[in-house]
Amino acid sequence: MSREVFITGIGFITSIGASASSVAHNLKEGLHGVAPWDFCGNPIVPVKVAAPVPHFEVNSPSWRDWTWPEEYNIPRETLRGLAPHGVYAFCAMEQALRDAGLSRSDLTDGGTGLFCASAGSAFTLHHNLSQAHACRFERGNPMGIVSSIAGTLNFNLAAHYGITGAVTGFVSACASSSHALGYATDEIRLGRQERMLVVGAEELNADTILPFAPMRALSASSDPATASRPFDLNRDGFVGTGGAVVLVLEEGSVARRRKAQPYAEVLGWGQASDGYSVATSHPEGAGLRAAILRTLRDANLGPEQIDYINAHATSTPIGDRAEALALQAVFTAAGAFPVISSTKGLTGHGLSMAGAMELGFCALALRDGFIPGNPHLLEPDPVCEGLNLPRASLRASATHVLNNSSGFGGSNVCHVLRRMSEQGNA
Repeated sequence: MSREVFITGIGFITSIGASASSVAHNLKEGLHGVAPWDFCGNPIVPVKVAAPVPHFEVNSPSWRDWTWPEEYNIPRETLRGLAPHGVYAFCAMEQALRDAGLSRSDLTDGGTGLFCASAGSAFTLHHNLSQAHACRFERGNPMGIVSSIAGTLNFNLAAHYGITGAVTGFVSACASSSHALGYATDEIRLGRQERMLVVGAEELNADTILPFAPMRALSASSDPATASRPFDLNRDGFVGTGGAVVLVLEEGSVARRRKAQPYAEVLGWGQASDGYSVATSHPEGAGLRAAILRTLRDANLGPEQIDYINAHATSTPIGDRAEALALQAVFTAAGAFPVISSTKGLTGHGLSMAGAMELGFCALALRDGFIPGNPHLLEPDPVCEGLNLPRASLRASATHVLNNSSGFGGSNVCHVLRRMSEQGNA
């Protein structure tokens, strides 16, 4: 397990930017991507805001109607098999490969694998099944399965790019892409793969977001500037977003041989389950606390060595409280006070892509020498007492950062990144 794992490329298609430079700018300045949003034309629905992805129109059930930035060329034969979030993923993949200095020919020798995370496309599945039921299944979309079920990203991207290494999908709700990252890291550490592409993507539509409303998990605020406010006393739920993030992970010697310019090193990861509830976090954050401790052990670090934590905190009353208690138990109790923020205050909650998106943010922060703040945090919940939660972003060079993710069923996954030295070594 001595092989180094470097992040050598990132592709961002998010509510706060579609490039590393735009995302970094908005994180530094605390600029959010939340806007007024009408999901289904029903004024009674209490959800009034969302965090859309600019310059993409993928709201039609027909791929023929979709539009995206002209810099990306999606072949027709590939487009026919994609879900709406597959368009985001394709564009993020193209961006990440360009950022890493890789071409399609670099991906086809078996040394590169692909791990993807998404819940599939409820929107596409609902449309295809509705059509099939209307004609009593006498006709159907021949691409309906591959464009809608949870493996749609790995099916389509592996086929398009000719990837012959390890390919699979991960479905653990909001911990999905963090699981993909962890197992991708181990593929490289164990010498099974030289390079791994990790993809997280989700859609922003009524079928994906509004089923969370009966759970009282979504914010009812109509104010885009304050609807997503993790750790705030008056938080009332999360704000939905879509998009995609792709991370290129490479074994250290491979990256050096290519003279790649890594963002950061993936130093360790860990996971633990709450074993408590299908839908809510353990009230004391027990599973997340265990996942953090396992991650620190894997990275051979103590709590005092973590400079920044990108919290999972989604802006729900129960989840944020549990995470605050877990952070206090690991860090405050040990006399450690790392800077903590949840970038979901700016982006909204990306569900299964959240882990990959936020690890990408951490990598940017390490490379560019800043730490994101909590600009929407107006009145911290008293449960956060002792936690270092600055409102403004900091111009500071962290060395080690921790990223947390939690999902339904009590899945908790964490990663530690280490800053690269000026010589290009971690």
